[in-house]
Amino acid sequence: MPEKQRRPRRNRVMETTTRREFIIEVAKSSGIAAGLVAGGFLLYTREPISLAKPEARLLRDFRVPPSDLFPKLVIVRGSDTPRMAAEAVTRLGGMARFIDKGDRVLLKPNVGWDRQPEQAANTGPELVGAVARLCREAGAGEVWVSDVSLNDPHRSFFRSGIEQAALEAGAKVLIPSERDFVETDMRGERLKIWPVSRFFHEADKVINLPIVKHHSLSGCTLAMKNWYGVIGGRRNQLHQDIHTSIVDLAAAVRPTLTIVDATRILKRNGPTGGDLQDVVAGSTLVAGLDEVALDAFCLTFLDLEASRVPYLAMAEKRGLGVVDWRQLPHSESQVG
Repeated sequence: MPEKQRRPRRNRVMETTTRREFIIEVAKSSGIAAGLVAGGFLLYTREPISLAKPEARLLRDFRVPPSDLFPKLVIVRGSDTPRMAAEAVTRLGGMARFIDKGDRVLLKPNVGWDRQPEQAANTGPELVGAVARLCREAGAGEVWVSDVSLNDPHRSFFRSGIEQAALEAGAKVLIPSERDFVETDMRGERLKIWPVSRFFHEADKVINLPIVKHHSLSGCTLAMKNWYGVIGGRRNQLHQDIHTSIVDLAAAVRPTLTIVDATRILKRNGPTGGDLQDVVAGSTLVAGLDEVALDAFCLTFLDLEASRVPYLAMAEKRGLGVVDWRQLPHSESQVG
């Protein structure tokens, strides 16, 4: 058969077979792809399992049972801070009322700023050292001193004198790193899930050691405002509703004891300060179990009325304490 007759037949057979196989293969591939797509939708997750966030934790209540045998608020005036601290704690029932043998006790001073003690931007080192010693004498297993500083934490703890005072008293200074924060359910009106220093989850007791000073946004920073140093994250976001945020923090962190440092008062240009002309002597420690009442009393050092500090009434409405501190059993004394 001539070549010109064989070639067309061969070409026609190959063309027909190729088209048929192609159609069959396309059909098979389409079915497999459809199955994979359908299965993919069933198995799809927006977040890999390895990156799933752990469930948020809750802070424990660090308070001890109330007692009618002791005052709820104690005011001690003098010039010897360690003696004043011992007097305040004794009048409240002694440190053994608050600390059990072997407790891990976390002291929370204000160490937010790279300032020296005389500038009154941070809690005085004398108070931190004195309370650490009282805790150790009461049988605490460990005493920790920690805060989430706004300036460089190592410089803040060093220049404030708090690092040295803590170490000399046998306490450990714990400066949280970025890995030391735990997602925590604050259960607040504004604060929901927020990163909290893990040391507050690991402590058995917590003692709040704030300082009395002016604050440009809230008017003052005292006991309740000091809990800003518990959290990480973008804390400046909370300034948009600072009074609600303060109350949320105070509702979430219920300390064992609070001792307010009013030995030096930063009356202007807080919270950072810097000018010694803004500092006056207060020569007072104020201790107690009701942080609303403690804050209300300490307003006198800043020439403020409670009506000008909205978070106080908000805190009282939430049942965190009383604004009229005179309603509480209290005592005043002079040391030295």
